[in-house]
Amino acid sequence: MILVHGGAGQLTPDRHDRLRAGVRAAAAAGRAVLDRGGVALDAVVAAVRLLEDDPEFGAGLGSALTRDGTVETCASVMDGRRRRAGAVAAAPDLGMPVIVARAVMEQGEHVILAGAAAQRYAAEIGLAPAAPGALITPRAHAQLHELARAGGTAAAQAALGEGGGVGAVARDRQGGFAAATSAGGTIYRRPGCIDDSCVPGVGTWADEEVAVSTSGGEALFRTALAHDIARRVGDGTGLRVAVKEAFARLREVAPTGAAGAIVVSRDAWVALQLGPAMPVAWIDDFGPGDALGFPA
Repeated sequence: MILVHGGAGQLTPDRHDRLRAGVRAAAAAGRAVLDRGGVALDAVVAAVRLLEDDPEFGAGLGSALTRDGTVETCASVMDGRRRRAGAVAAAPDLGMPVIVARAVMEQGEHVILAGAAAQRYAAEIGLAPAAPGALITPRAHAQLHELARAGGTAAAQAALGEGGGVGAVARDRQGGFAAATSAGGTIYRRPGCIDDSCVPGVGTWADEEVAVSTSGGEALFRTALAHDIARRVGDGTGLRVAVKEAFARLREVAPTGAAGAIVVSRDAWVALQLGPAMPVAWIDDFGPGDALGFPA
């Protein structure tokens, strides 16, 4: 089972078809890994890598820009079998952060590498960063200038309301779980900002019973959303109820803003969002499917 999301937020109608096609392709890439007997970790990394290279999504090539006009990416992965995690944060010009996050996890020396250190580590393992400006899309450039003209206020950022980040969760034939999340951050943020997507327990979680990937920005730190959902499932709550309860808790401390989560367990999956949309695609035992979102 593979389930993919393309970020929670406001999505303009002219992008709907491209977004749905993108998440469908990512789900297919992940499912192909599982069909070959690959493990869940391989599947979620394959799915997220495809989305990082798609400029429609807020990760990798489609990253939002800092107020300095630069790209800094974040990603995390978690392998439920051994509760191992790896992440990179605020990595300059890193177009494939999910690959580097996995390498951090597998090396095992650290869990999160940030900033220039993450960039240097990527070079050590043979993944050179993109040339400065190579990950900047015309849409991201236009958004930055629009927000700069509006003074970069929180209200202007909220009005822009674009979906941010991408993620995938999977369950493999052996019953193992994994999750991966990648993002290019919030438009007009300060350089060096650590995004929710790269923090295990906030943007990503996987254990022996469940895998979770979330979307929603720094507000998710306030309840450790991914782990909150997993904890509720572990306590015996059904997936849909667990996500809704976790969203209700999030709304108590962060009353506004889009958020979303995708979750897979041993016998079910769910995708829900707070806000107008979150493109999702899945391939389960009944076949493939996709949607622009499932409101909570």
